[in-house]
Amino acid sequence: MNTNQNNNNAFVSPPKGDLGGCEEIIIAGFGGQGVLSMGKILAYAGLMQSKEVTWMPAYGPEQRGGTANVTVIISDDKISSPIVGQFDTAIVLNQQSLDKFEPAVKVGGTLIYDSNGITTPPSRPDINIYKTTATDTAAALNMSKTFNMMVLGGLLKIRPIVEIDSVMKALKKSLPERHHHLLPANEQAIGKGAEIITKKEA
Repeated sequence: MNTNQNNNNAFVSPPKGDLGGCEEIIIAGFGGQGVLSMGKILAYAGLMQSKEVTWMPAYGPEQRGGTANVTVIISDDKISSPIVGQFDTAIVLNQQSLDKFEPAVKVGGTLIYDSNGITTPPSRPDINIYKTTATDTAAALNMSKTFNMMVLGGLLKIRPIVEIDSVMKALKKSLPERHHHLLPANEQAIGKGAEIITKKEA
């Protein structure tokens, strides 16, 4: 993959300068939920569609069990900075992340939350709020290892930022060949994720 490395934990695609839309996304939850890999797969998929992308992770003191979030920007135009303060879309997988990033969603933007472990659901009337039951569904179907792809499937149903085919190509590129037998399960999880996401009515 041809990218300009700006540090060991982030990458930025080479600029192309095409005019077009831009999607600024934050994905946040506990370490171990696949937050960072979900963002990376999304960014890889954008690259495969010749988009501008950035992927900027941040962790708490412990990656697994601590908090983790990643900012992903996918754009048809040159990205001036990978650091943003407000987001078009937020995906939050625990209460701490919801409390922190719900206020950072742009007016008219989208917030997706997983219902597991959420004691105070999002309530802003000026954004589009969606609930996924990915944690519970993945556990019930014995698909916990593909939980993050279930969440991604929900995102792509309501915000088709990249094509599913590009996501699968990105997965194949990023997974070691010995794990390629897991690709069908990941594709199944993406499809299931699209089925279980629901919009909160105003």
